[in-house]
Amino acid sequence: MDEPPRTAQVGVALAALLAVIAILSLTHGAMSVAPSRVFDILFRSGAYGAGDIGRDALVVLNIRLPRLLLGAMIGSALGGSGALMQGLFRNPLADPGLVGVSAGAGLAAAATIVLGEKLPAGLTGGSSFSLLPAAAFLGALASTAFLYAVTTRGGRTSIATMLLAGVALAALAGSLTGLLAYVSDDRQLRDLTFWSMGSLGGATWAKVEVLAPVCVLLVAVAPFLSRGLNAMALGEAEAFHLGVRVQRLKIAIILLVAIAVGASVAAAGVIGFVGIVAPHLLRLAIGPDHRALLPLSAVAGATLMAGADILARTLVAPAEMPIGILTAAIGAPFFLWLLLRGDWSLRS
Repeated sequence: MDEPPRTAQVGVALAALLAVIAILSLTHGAMSVAPSRVFDILFRSGAYGAGDIGRDALVVLNIRLPRLLLGAMIGSALGGSGALMQGLFRNPLADPGLVGVSAGAGLAAAATIVLGEKLPAGLTGGSSFSLLPAAAFLGALASTAFLYAVTTRGGRTSIATMLLAGVALAALAGSLTGLLAYVSDDRQLRDLTFWSMGSLGGATWAKVEVLAPVCVLLVAVAPFLSRGLNAMALGEAEAFHLGVRVQRLKIAIILLVAIAVGASVAAAGVIGFVGIVAPHLLRLAIGPDHRALLPLSAVAGATLMAGADILARTLVAPAEMPIGILTAAIGAPFFLWLLLRGDWSLRS
């Protein structure tokens, strides 16, 4: 009887926290902008001519706002993907970064950066960066499909095999990325460093426009997957007898995770642990019902990424810390806590 009100309370609290973080993100940085001025810029900028827009308006509209939106969308994509993978594997330790999916997408992006210039100009559109979204998607898809094939036998997923396969997959992707770094030139090496640590420093409105349909797709499809994931928590055989088309559900989740992770890596590089922290904290707060867990994981991931971006911009100001370092600093202790806590089941 208490679950729906509690879920609503958690949802309202997350939305309020995200709003506060959004205001802080737009007002704080190397140059502070008053909240009243930010409000004026956002809601009355159309009333000014091009020559009337000051420096603070340019900073808010062209730098901070697209960065905030891009970070929030990447966080929602990673948070939602983490919840989907945890439901698919029936284990709270599953995470796109932890089990090598992000590393696979990063490897494909790294190969595109280093080797894309050797492809015919007609395929790359004159720039290897035009292939990055497709390459990252294919890398994430291949990694997810490989991981599921290796870890699932007879309808059951081995936790130990999942972790070991994820570590092996991430190590293999890391070694191949290192090989690409070894044969790259100075410019390509700088680009590879960007992908390996993750950063929102290159946020633009063009990237926001590309990533927005991915987030809309994730939010729109999630309600149709929640019933099947709830049934999957009982086991694949039980889910099948309850009328769930298990194989179709698996394919849909694999494709959706690959799209979300691939687009995120293409936009900002490899950013880990968001997909394990956001869904699991929510599972502790509202329980394992995916009808609420999937959408709220997207909101929690957006909140986590937006908050981490504020720290990345302010901790070492006027320089900027790669956001992947901060998410790893948060996520790694959280993962160790999960191991020490012994929470290996989605049924609790």
